[in-house]
Amino acid sequence: MNTHDPSFSTPALRAARLLLAVAFVYSGVSKLLNFDAAIGEAAHFGLSPAPVFAAAVLITQLAGSALMLFGRGLWAALGALALAGFTVVATVIGHPFWAMSGMEQFHNRNSFLEHLGLVGGLGLVAALSWDRRATR
Repeated sequence: MNTHDPSFSTPALRAARLLLAVAFVYSGVSKLLNFDAAIGEAAHFGLSPAPVFAAAVLITQLAGSALMLFGRGLWAALGALALAGFTVVATVIGHPFWAMSGMEQFHNRNSFLEHLGLVGGLGLVAALSWDRRATR
């Protein structure tokens, strides 16, 4: 199978990209529509200056999703990698299960592992999207 062949972009792959992007698009649009809440969320996680982090998250979520959904080759791969990197950082900050116990640890560990699966899916999109010709 030649993943660099344009015909490799099947409806199933497009649907998978959309499903991977939907949470990021929803979150980014929500932050855009209620930026004060986005600032509050950043402050809740100890990120300072909160407005800068909120804006960076919003831009990463929306731009990364747009690149992954509408870009080709290297651009789609970069969008997927941006979302994957963001997800790793957000998961470590938002689900520190190693500092918890009991049911709180159980739920946060499950969320952490689910997010790692999302990172794997984004990595797969990046690998399938990468087109060496786009780097020339």
